[in-house]
Amino acid sequence: MQKNKINLGIGALTGCLLVAAIVVYQSRADNASPPPQRVSAPAQDSVTITELQSKQVKIEAAQMLDFASQREAVGYIDFNQDFTVPVFSPYQGRVRQVFAKAGDDVRKGQPLFSIDSPDLVQAESTLISTAGVVALNSKVLERARKMFETQASAQKDVEQAISDQQTAEGNYQAARNAVRIFGKSESEIDKIAATRKVDGELLVASPQRGRVTARNAAPGSLLQPGNAPAPFTVADLSTMWMVANVSEYDLPQLRLGQHVAVAVMAYPGQKFQGEITNIGAAVDPNTHRAAVRSEIKDLQHQLRPQMLATYVIRTGEPTRSVAIPVNGVVREGDGTMTVFVTQDSRRFVRRPVRLGLQQDGLTQILDGLSAGEKIAGDGALFLSNMLALQSR
Repeated sequence: MQKNKINLGIGALTGCLLVAAIVVYQSRADNASPPPQRVSAPAQDSVTITELQSKQVKIEAAQMLDFASQREAVGYIDFNQDFTVPVFSPYQGRVRQVFAKAGDDVRKGQPLFSIDSPDLVQAESTLISTAGVVALNSKVLERARKMFETQASAQKDVEQAISDQQTAEGNYQAARNAVRIFGKSESEIDKIAATRKVDGELLVASPQRGRVTARNAAPGSLLQPGNAPAPFTVADLSTMWMVANVSEYDLPQLRLGQHVAVAVMAYPGQKFQGEITNIGAAVDPNTHRAAVRSEIKDLQHQLRPQMLATYVIRTGEPTRSVAIPVNGVVREGDGTMTVFVTQDSRRFVRRPVRLGLQQDGLTQILDGLSAGEKIAGDGALFLSNMLALQSR
């Protein structure tokens, strides 16, 4: 019994010594210095540049800007065909004189060319003959009335003379109208009837004010009515057309009468104002685009046909969004759009963004960047290339 008590005491003492040893070891372990840790590699989407390299990068601050809801399209300038008139000779004839050349500005009613017209000669000859018949019948009627007063003739002779005079007057008026169709004035018609001299020169005048854009007439050439090409073409240049090929996806945003601003390469920075006058009824099955025609004001006559042009049309209210320069956005190999954000102009972090519209050299940022944050503008592509080399 006493021996068992001794064994229990020895076991208890051994346990206490074991616990004390464990506590001392744990205390030493807690007070020991932590082992050195491995320094992590630079983040995959960040790059640090030197002071010399920083000269290649321009820092820009993201700003808030009102982006107009607008569409753009490319097209070309053309004459306003609604006010471009081919001038034909109304009758067959040979060109006698040409009074204008291509590029001349002409007024409405100004002669362009003249022709020797057999039809005009015939009309003037008829005018002269009917004028003679009227004069003759007038004398016959006067003589018949005098004879009737002296009872030298019967009443029926006077009535016959009156009928003949009325017929002659009608034929004479018809002849005057026929000559008038050729563009002769009343004074010219009276002169032809009085002098009994035929003048077969037919003047062809401009039907509107404008500029001669084409001339195909030359003295001696024979003209047929309506045969192309027209001897002259006159265009009113106060307005021009801009014909654009618009994607079918943008067509629902367009309507007649919408205001457009047109720019041409020949006049950088200058805008020509106009409005949409026609939207194509069909879409090209190959390009899935439709022709949209705009009428552009050009009072200074600066535009020329076939000039390359672009138009911008607003389709909604402006949206206020974050904006950065266009060159601050980098398109990565997988198609994502990124910017390089910095706080100290040395370390740049690549960040994906979602883009919107472009306006005046700025890009709309819909997501991924806040106003006031600093990004790399010029040199963003340089940072992207550095990052690509760093990740190899």
